[in-house]
Amino acid sequence: MKINLAIVFVAVLAFPSWCQTIESDSSFTFAFLTDIHLKPEMNAPVGFQMAIDKVNELNPDFVLSGGDQVYDVMRGNQERSDSLFTLYKEMSKGFNMPVYNTVGNHDLFGIYAESPEDESHPDYKYGMFERYFGDTYYSFDHKGWHFIVLNSLDVTEDKRYKSIVHSDQLIWLKRDLEKVASKTPIVVVTHIPLVTARTQVTGSGQQVENASAVFSMLENHNLKLVLQGHIHWKEYGHVNDRFHFITGGSIAGNGWKGRRHNTKEGFVLIKVTGSTLTWEYLDHGWEAKRIEMGW
Repeated sequence: MKINLAIVFVAVLAFPSWCQTIESDSSFTFAFLTDIHLKPEMNAPVGFQMAIDKVNELNPDFVLSGGDQVYDVMRGNQERSDSLFTLYKEMSKGFNMPVYNTVGNHDLFGIYAESPEDESHPDYKYGMFERYFGDTYYSFDHKGWHFIVLNSLDVTEDKRYKSIVHSDQLIWLKRDLEKVASKTPIVVVTHIPLVTARTQVTGSGQQVENASAVFSMLENHNLKLVLQGHIHWKEYGHVNDRFHFITGGSIAGNGWKGRRHNTKEGFVLIKVTGSTLTWEYLDHGWEAKRIEMGW
């Protein structure tokens, strides 16, 4: 059964799930967790462990982390930053399935002016993330689907982060897509949104400045879904009957001390069953735990 979705663009809380006919006989599930902001303070490890336990209970095929695994390495400090990535890497071993990580702005090492380390440090910018997790952009295949994990970040001359897919990556993306059949369903993962309603709804927001270049490369491919994070905001959209996007809220909420933008802390579970793909946003229980414990 094919459900015709008439709404082109739906923001924030309008739909808890969606379904669409896709060209695949495979069945699998995967989880999308974004903006974990892991640190030893604020009982963040307790909350992250709750998310890990919830995901393991659901037993998806794999986990996609949408960026900002830790908080924060942009201000440098080698010892502190290494401890944060080590904490995340060790805790993420608790997942009973593979984890694919996306680089987020808070995962860029030493990029701020106040950092004691500078551009000469081997871990600068992407270096620390790469040392712990490998490439900042890559692709993989799963049961007939092609997943593309993008790096949507770079650094400005005045030492701030900017939202862009840099030129070398665009060259890589073109070559990657040349190896993908036009009918293969594609999922794109990015930390900074490629498309979002937040600017229109709230008057502020952020998205990739050259998003159109990415979408142009995907024009003749079977793009099904864009997964994105960064703005701690839950939304769903269907763009011109071409592709869907989900902005996946956050695990940490407002720095582990409550909701941000009134978006409940949680993650997205995506199910592919035969030719139907559905999603739901799941609460991992942190808000109730935090209130119960008075944290």
